[in-house]
Amino acid sequence: MRPLIHPSIEDVTVEGILHALSDPVRAAIYAELAVSSGATCSNFLKISDREIPKSTLSQHFRALREAGLIRSERHGVEMRNTTRCEEVNQRFPGLVVTIMQAHQTQAAERLQANTRKPSPRKTKAR
Repeated sequence: MRPLIHPSIEDVTVEGILHALSDPVRAAIYAELAVSSGATCSNFLKISDREIPKSTLSQHFRALREAGLIRSERHGVEMRNTTRCEEVNQRFPGLVVTIMQAHQTQAAERLQANTRKPSPRKTKAR
C-alpha cells in the first residue's frame, strides 16, 4: 500500500490551494469537510445530485491532500478525511475562508439562475 503524501505546512502554496479548490467538486468536498468533524470518502459518492465514481473521487481527495488542505488516515478499508483549516489559516490568514465564501456565493447565484423561468419569446407578426 502506497504511503499518503501530506505536505508540511511550510510547503503548502497559494497556487496549490487555488488549483485544488478551482474544481467545483473539490470545493464542495472541502466545504462539507470544513463543517463536519471529518468523513470517509464514501460519504461523497453523490455531490450536488451528481454521482461521482470512486476512482474520480480518489483523485479529488488526492488533489486536496497534496495541496495541504486535508489530512487522510486509513482506518481498515476506509479513508478518514479531516481539514487542516487551522494550519492553513495560520500560514495564509483568511485565504481559504474567502475562497469558500466566494464559492458559496457563486453556487447560490447558479442555483438562482437555474430556478428562474425563462421569459417567453416574442414572435414577429407577419
